[in-house]
Amino acid sequence: MLGGGSFGTAIANMVAGNGHEAVLWMRDAAYAAQCQASRSNPRYLPDYPLDPNLSITADLAAALAGARLVFFSVPSTAFRAVARLAAPHIAAGTVVISTAKGFAPEGFLRMSEVLAEELPGARIGVISGPNLAREVARHAITATVIASADPEVCALVQALLVTPYFRVYANPDVFGVELAGALKNIYAIEAGMATQMGLGQNTMAVLLTRSLAEMTRFAATLGANPMTFLGLGGVGDLFVTCTSPLSRNFRIGRALAAGDSLEAAVAAIGQVAEGINTTRIVKRKADELGIYMPLASALHAVLFEGRSISRVLAGMAVSERSDDVEFRVG
Repeated sequence: MLGGGSFGTAIANMVAGNGHEAVLWMRDAAYAAQCQASRSNPRYLPDYPLDPNLSITADLAAALAGARLVFFSVPSTAFRAVARLAAPHIAAGTVVISTAKGFAPEGFLRMSEVLAEELPGARIGVISGPNLAREVARHAITATVIASADPEVCALVQALLVTPYFRVYANPDVFGVELAGALKNIYAIEAGMATQMGLGQNTMAVLLTRSLAEMTRFAATLGANPMTFLGLGGVGDLFVTCTSPLSRNFRIGRALAAGDSLEAAVAAIGQVAEGINTTRIVKRKADELGIYMPLASALHAVLFEGRSISRVLAGMAVSERSDDVEFRVG
């Protein structure tokens, strides 16, 4: 597992708990040594004991030596750099899985595409779903999606991760699953704003359903399967990220609505909130392709155009389309 944040730690510990030899790589050598000695990761998952089968190191070559499967659980901003560092130590044919939910900072590039560029011989998949790391660590009943065009990759990840409290479902639509995981962070920021402003459950219901419609419209225009958005990677992840105080993007939205600047909100969270960069990238792509995305455009106006939240909300109330369901069967 490359990346010692909350989700990377929880997944690596789950693999170790299933009886497999697992290695968690962290960039910070001093902190890795501290975690190895204390058998915990107090910065990201305090009070969560680590399994004896899990080793923690800052030695990338040692971490990857003989690895059959490599998870990349690093922020999108560092993803390519870590993949490039890891490339000399990853053999052709190794299964490589991304858990990141965002786009590369250089443009509309998904994490699986970054892996394909940096690790051309790898067998690639992505994990996404309603997976708050602290709930996974508490063994709350959780489910996720492994997406890959290679069914053997899906089967391997399912075998490694399935526990009585953690279920893993397969989906061949890598494009759709990755888009859903990235897009929902936009709407989680808006949900945090709505919650902080006390706008009520009716408003939240409107926000969630129109967010799902907007995500699906965007993805379908780009060629993803709209049905993917009815699964765990779509509506499941959207729901949990837009309603949980454990969600970083939700907390960013609350802080902004409380009057904090974007810089102060990010500093207070202390971890990467992917929805900020995703909003910028998705707004640019939607404008380029002429895709109607009022919610993403509204958040962009707040984050990057100096518009007030109240003025943007007032404009949205009169600009939304009148159709309810855009995708129908038959």
